[in-house]
Parts: sequence; C-alpha cells; structure tokens
Amino acid sequence: MKSEKYGIEIPEILLPTKVDVAKWSVIACDQYTQDAAYWKKAAEIVGSEPSTLNLIFPEVYLDDSGKDERIQKIHAAMEQYIADGVFAAGEKEAMYVERTVKNGKKRAGLVVAVDLDAYDWTSKSRALIRATEATIPERIPPRKAIRDGAALESPHIMLLVNDKARALVEETGRIAKMDGETAYDGDFMLSGGHISGWKVKSERAKHQLFTALESVKTANTAADGSVFMFAVGDGNHSLATAKAVWEDFKAKNPGVTDHPLRYALAEIVNIYDDALDFKPIHRVLFGADTQKLLSFLQKELGGTLSVGLPESEMQNAVNTTANGANFGFSYRADGALSHAVLSSSIAELAVSRLQPALDAFLRENPAVKIDYIHGEDELFRLAHEGALSIFLPPIQKDGFFATIVSTGTLPRKSFSMGEADEKRFYLECRALR
Repeated sequence: MKSEKYGIEIPEILLPTKVDVAKWSVIACDQYTQDAAYWKKAAEIVGSEPSTLNLIFPEVYLDDSGKDERIQKIHAAMEQYIADGVFAAGEKEAMYVERTVKNGKKRAGLVVAVDLDAYDWTSKSRALIRATEATIPERIPPRKAIRDGAALESPHIMLLVNDKARALVEETGRIAKMDGETAYDGDFMLSGGHISGWKVKSERAKHQLFTALESVKTANTAADGSVFMFAVGDGNHSLATAKAVWEDFKAKNPGVTDHPLRYALAEIVNIYDDALDFKPIHRVLFGADTQKLLSFLQKELGGTLSVGLPESEMQNAVNTTANGANFGFSYRADGALSHAVLSSSIAELAVSRLQPALDAFLRENPAVKIDYIHGEDELFRLAHEGALSIFLPPIQKDGFFATIVSTGTLPRKSFSMGEADEKRFYLECRALR
C-alpha cells in the first residue's frame, strides 16, 4: 500500500524469527561518539549472536584506518543473515511502537517507509518531508559507502508530525494494540529502556492510519498550497544519504521510478507526545584556550560572563530562559573542574547564534576540534579529561513547525529528541533489493 501524497509507503518489515531485544538491538550509530567503551560493552553483550550491531557503523570508529574493512564486514553480515534465515518472512505492515525511557515516560511511534522523492533537505524547502537542521554535504559520502550495495537497512531516523488531535500515531496505535499482534517486547541493553511493538494489520487500524494522514495533510497545508507533512527530528544525515543513493540509482537507471532504494524506514513521533523531550545538543571543544574562547564568545554574543561558579549554579543558570539564553562552560583550571556562565539577551533559538560564532572561532583556530554531545553526564566526563564543554539552554517545541517554515533549516546539531540513551535503537529491517 503506497500513498505518494502523504510521502510514505507501508513497508515490508523484516524481523528476526526470535527477537532477543537485549542482543539484537543497539543504539543509533551517531551516539556515544566519544565513548568507545560504550560500544565495547555493546559488543560484549552481543557476543556471537545475530545483532544489528553487525549491520551498522558506530560513528566512534569513523576515523579509524580500517573503516573500509568494517564496511565490507557490514555488507557481508547482511548477506549472511539473509542466507542463514535469521529473518522471518517479511510482511507489508506499519509497526506501532511504545518506548519506555529511563524516567518512566512512554513514547509512542509509528514505523513506516519514507518516500525519498517527497523529501528535500535544502533550506526553505516546501517538500512534504523537510529537514530541521542544516545538512552538511561532506558528511554524506562516508555514509553513502555503507548504504551503497547494502542488502538491508535498519532505521534510527525519527520524523516529527504536527498532530494536535493525536490521531495518526496515538489513535492508530490504540487500535493496533487491540486488533494486531505483538511483534516484539523487551529491554534494551545498557539502560536503554523498554520497547514493545504491535503490527498494524487490521482493516480498521489501516483505515485510521490513512484517515489521520489526510487530516494531518489538511491541517498542515499552507496558503501557497505546500504541505508540511513531516519534519526530520533525528537522522537528518542518514535520510539525506538515502536520498543521495536513490538519486544516483535513478541517474544510472533512467525510467525506473520505483525500487526499494526509493524508500527509507523511519519512525513517526507526534511532536505533542508528552514523553517527547526536546534536548539541546551540547558542544565540546578539544585543544581550545578556555579564556580565549570565553572572551571571543562574549564579544560575538554579548552578555555578562561569570566564572568560578559552583556546578549547580551553572546548571541552574543554563536552564533559566526567562530573560534570554544562558550558556554554561565546564573546563579544567588549576587541576580542578571549573564552571562559567555567559548570560545573554538572545531571544531566538540559542544555537542559531552560538554555532556561527563557534564556526568563526574554529576558522581562526584550526587546531581546535569540535564534537556534538547529547547528554550532560558525557559533557562533565569530557571536561574532567581536559576538554572544554559548552552547555546549551533547553529547546522550546511550541511553534517548532512554524519556525522551520519561516526560517528554514536550523544550524547543524541544533536539538535532540531526548538524552543519548533515549534515542532510537535499531530493530526493524527492510530489504534494499
């Protein structure tokens, strides 16, 4: 079942014949990029069992000299899993999922396939499916090397839908739980929470799904006739990579308009889901002169700089957004961890001002390296080890879709949907041939 006007397809989902969630599923590849120990623990848990760990490329290893060999092993594992009958026969179905995260909240989602012809990552796009953050073209080629020639895909992409009526994900899911069957149920590894999935199989569940899609389309049609069905919440670069592979395939195969490569698995989440917490993606600099950076940012962003603060005072200041955006800093000074706050009057999304300033600093200081960190615990750990950690204020999701429409894509790595261990784990698969 396809519906081009909504930008999705009902996919043929592949699941292992017996889903051992704790070993089969691993977290999104772009998490824990500075924590090789996390991925080593994951490998120890998996052992020799079939696992999506063998089907993905954790980005912590992207700079390793053996990355080409790793990609070859990924492709070989995909072929081997298919040949060994690891997967049950595929079924055309959407999947309703409920994810319980560590704070006890339960987030609902709907797994479908995205029509890449309906997706455009460029700023100010009027496509059905739009990027929320700036896509960096240079980040696509290494990801293309993985998807090119791959026999399978597994998603960590999450799409946001602007659905105040809660009809698409929540109501479709309610019916699926009554009428469908459980596809999987279990705990993720390494404090990742719990996941349950139900097949969207009954006629009334499918009817609800497409009725809700039509309602979302109507509610999100602009005066110029353009429709904003979905915003990419997580996995901008993964979806852009899938788009690039599909465009290459079309160029080499003129006249082919339909192929598995035209689609990419993704999970739809309602932006109004009570369990969906928008979190800032923090910054960490390696090799930076702390005082030089603090002075530079104060000059670029304005505001008042306070240094030598207790950790709790720094965190409280960052989380207070009533009078503008406050940025926090943790770094080693005189052998101990120190903290500072830059209090600014910035009213817009804080990262939209910070990132251009950091880019300018990096151009002036090319030896300094930057990374993007999702969790505060990781920021403190890296600061203890000598990095300069930058804490960003909370993200407000009210008016989020309207902001994308009016301003276009946000700076890269602007926000995250939850903490690192709340990100999507790989679970469902789909054939790409």
